Amino acid sequence: MSDYPDLTDYGYLIEAELGRNREGGRITWKAIAIKTQKTVVIKQFCFAQANSSWSGYKAYSQEIAILQKLKHLNIPQYLHSIETDDGFCLVQEYIVATSCNGFRLLTLAEVKQIAQKMLDILIYLQQQSPPIIHRDLSLDNILLDEALNVYLIDFGFSSLGSKEVVASSVFRGTPGFIAPEQIIQPTIASDIYSLGVCLVCLLTHQDITEVRAAAVADDPYQLNIKQLLPTLEPQFRSWLEK
Repeated sequence: MSDYPDLTDYGYLIEAELGRNREGGRITWKAIAIKTQKTVVIKQFCFAQANSSWSGYKAYSQEIAILQKLKHLNIPQYLHSIETDDGFCLVQEYIVATSCNGFRLLTLAEVKQIAQKMLDILIYLQQQSPPIIHRDLSLDNILLDEALNVYLIDFGFSSLGSKEVVASSVFRGTPGFIAPEQIIQPTIASDIYSLGVCLVCLLTHQDITEVRAAAVADDPYQLNIKQLLPTLEPQFRSWLEK
């Protein structure tokens, strides 16, 4: 417990560490709001840490700016932010759900259901002005609950329209799920590509490394869907191949 930050003066009691972001200096905590006794998620960015970086701070700031704009049942709600002595904290609604990476094996019908719900979320993001591109859509950032409700998290690498969070020479996202154009300039199609890769992983019950091993020989970004899913119904396979 001594390793947990003391945020009681700000109204929160840390319960557990949920994860450390690869972007330096960011830690995610599960906490209790002392006044309401509700569980929340706190994302902490610490300037004082040796591995903190300016790009990490920019990602944090961008995530706050984006989450403040969003009101969607399947995106955990932004509550507020805290300025501490050594950094900042972003406070969000806590969702009782598991990432796709840690969820049980899914049937074809269930994967289709998830695909539709994710498309609804992406359409909502694309309808914002300017459109919001998530840029890090991966199995870790899609949460599922037992009723197969879908939630999209971690907007730290997102961009507003064509505005980049960081220098365009450095791409952001989870290796294996990144669309080819995202390395140069992400578009609204980048998230659709990443969703397709996620769905292939769920359908094949394979991780991203195994799925990528079946890429078309002359195009590492084009998955060989027919080889990976030989019995998949043609209509759905055709959609995944687009």
